[in-house]
Amino acid sequence: MSLLHRYILSIFTRLLLLSLGAFVGIFLLVDFLEKVDDFIEHGAAPSLYILYLLNMFPIAAAQVIPLAILLAAFGTLGGLSKSNELTAMRGGGINIWRITLPLLASGLLLSIGLFFVNELLIPVNQKKIHYLLRNELRGKQEILFKRDNIWFRENGTIYHVRQSQPENNLLLGVTILEFNESFHLISRRDAPLARYTEGSWIFENLVSYRYAPDTSMIIERTRFSQKSINLAKKPEDFTETLYKAEQLGFFELRSLVEKMRNEGYNPRNYQVDMHARLAYPFTCLTMTMLGIPFALRKGRSASLAVGVTLSVAVGVVFFILQTLLTTLGYSAVVPPFVAAWSALLIFTLLAVWLLLSTRD
Repeated sequence: MSLLHRYILSIFTRLLLLSLGAFVGIFLLVDFLEKVDDFIEHGAAPSLYILYLLNMFPIAAAQVIPLAILLAAFGTLGGLSKSNELTAMRGGGINIWRITLPLLASGLLLSIGLFFVNELLIPVNQKKIHYLLRNELRGKQEILFKRDNIWFRENGTIYHVRQSQPENNLLLGVTILEFNESFHLISRRDAPLARYTEGSWIFENLVSYRYAPDTSMIIERTRFSQKSINLAKKPEDFTETLYKAEQLGFFELRSLVEKMRNEGYNPRNYQVDMHARLAYPFTCLTMTMLGIPFALRKGRSASLAVGVTLSVAVGVVFFILQTLLTTLGYSAVVPPFVAAWSALLIFTLLAVWLLLSTRD
């Protein structure tokens, strides 16, 4: 790395940390003011205030870092322009692409870093905050898994479990409904208990009904004191997690989408969230690309006030557009991929156009 690049990166890093600290502070202040009444109402101990803020800090940083990067990129080049350093660099034969290369590289590295933060750290913080607000503050019992009234679907078979006990390898109140290709009921099996033993399910006091596909009339009824039925699922598969989408990372959401698709359910909402987990980190690179031409076009008139105004304005427009497209994705108006990536693509194309139209 050249001395010039280290110099530019030092300015960028300093501005990034300052702007990130300011934006995070504002974010935490606004968020805390919204919830402070709840803390006071339940007589929360001081430690809960601290724990809440500590867990909210990474979440806030992940939310506002694209804006901080935009402000830092704008401030870096704007400061170099005001001090005539940028003019001296370009007068010495250094083109603008070489000057901005460390900023673009930083934006890319920060995008990759934000992806891993969203994947490994943010879900943990979200779960801790959920537990703190629900259990520690309101005193409600935490339920991580749903064990009652569980429905699954595999191909043409639907399973209903009244209650699951995965720790005991038991299912209580099991109903298995089998349909043909025309979705006509052809069989039903009911058992008060199923036990997982040596890799197979043993159903006790199983009652099996066979139906005529055309009339849905019972044509055969059989009772078994015990009967082994091969199911692809193990005891833990009959337990549904109650974690919300914001508490899951990209790979967890992808697994959930595949599971729901295999069971015949529509995973559209989770597909939108899954693609959004992958798309959002790249806003760091896009905001870096936007900050460069804005600073170069402003030249010596670039100031901190202009940078803050620009960052907030761009952030608000991006947030509104992203929220609108996400809502359209949830409503099946646009495909999940389009809903998650369109706002980023629009801003990236705008940044590329501004960069290419900036005079060297």
